[in-house]
Amino acid sequence: MRQPTAHPDLAKLDVLVGEWDMWAAGRTAGPVRSVFAWLEGGTFLVQRTDVTPETTLPAEWEGHAPFPTVAMTGYDDSAGEFTMLYADGRGVARVYGTSVSDGVWKQWRTAPGFHQRFTGTFGDGGDTITGGWEWSGDGSVWEWDFDVTYARSG
Repeated sequence: MRQPTAHPDLAKLDVLVGEWDMWAAGRTAGPVRSVFAWLEGGTFLVQRTDVTPETTLPAEWEGHAPFPTVAMTGYDDSAGEFTMLYADGRGVARVYGTSVSDGVWKQWRTAPGFHQRFTGTFGDGGDTITGGWEWSGDGSVWEWDFDVTYARSG
């Protein structure tokens, strides 16, 4: 059976491919293992994230930590945009826009009452990503939610 052909703009996501250790909330959460891998001949990028035996989570996350999570990113060539479908261990399912450009990874969603956005900057030759999540109830006034740091492992 023939594989679908990957759109060339998907190569912008190559910088994410691999295994990462992720910390959040002032390094009180983590390390959590996050693996990015191509599916279907490079037409979709899948991110799977889960706790490991070494993971510590802050007490306030008890009962509502999202792990495990899975996200699948694809490209809409007619709109020239990436879209990410997200689901987690709480039963949450969301759709985000995403981009990787000029050393910055962004994710965002607009939803009534709960807008979100993430900005992460690549460092150390692409082996770290430092950033964080913000949220907004109305899409205009934003509040800091939590920081996130990724470090390439292996």
